[in-house]
Amino acid sequence: MSGSLALSILGGGGAAGTADPASALLAFRRASAQGAEEKGVSQLSKDASVKLALSRFTEGVSRAKTVEAALRDPRVTAVLLPALGLPDAVDTPGLAIRALTSDPSDPKSVASKLAATDARWKSAAATLNLAKRGLDGLRDASVQKTLTEGYTAYQWRVSRDNEASGISDALYFKQRLAKGQAPSVYEVLGDAVLRRVVTGALGLPQAIAIQEVDTQARAITSRLDLSKLADPRQAAKLAERYVMAAAGGGPSSTGTSSLLGLFA
Repeated sequence: MSGSLALSILGGGGAAGTADPASALLAFRRASAQGAEEKGVSQLSKDASVKLALSRFTEGVSRAKTVEAALRDPRVTAVLLPALGLPDAVDTPGLAIRALTSDPSDPKSVASKLAATDARWKSAAATLNLAKRGLDGLRDASVQKTLTEGYTAYQWRVSRDNEASGISDALYFKQRLAKGQAPSVYEVLGDAVLRRVVTGALGLPQAIAIQEVDTQARAITSRLDLSKLADPRQAAKLAERYVMAAAGGGPSSTGTSSLLGLFA
């Protein structure tokens, strides 16, 4: 497996395998099966490219003089942000610095303000606690262990796209909603993967992204009752619809519906 698996857009979007909708659905279900991720992550942790990325991350953190310098080091952010569920922020170090060094317990902080539309930043800031710990928050052994596991799991999810486009997105989506809490429409729009999965499953064009946020929100809520995603089974079904749509099945086609029924 090569380092090209690392993507700059959350959950995928790079070169991926091709598969028909039925094969894509089965591949996604294999990847979603109990124990599949644990086994895959364990195997991937031995991969040379993953080890190299983690080694460079550790070196970057150890050599940084300030937390801001660490967060501007590509060696650090290439691991840190994907590990925290924020790989789409790799190309925006300024935002990462402001958000991750802010105090998530302060309602006026950058991380707290961003949480209104994207809860990932507040969660990441709380995990690192850089506002109070500075570089120690990145050098802490338990934090580095968490980041190592998160980065390796991210790379494993991305590698599933070699079987069928969109599987990494769908895995992230399913895991994000596994706790049984439905996202608001603005949380969906604020998270690159949630947006891709929901709009893709609903058959909304990518060009919707250039419209006003409220217009995008109405386009989603008029087609989907987001409260139903509090049920992990409904969330999984939407993720499956997305995978099949990404494989060319079409989100609302008769064929897609038939496949869901066939493999239920």
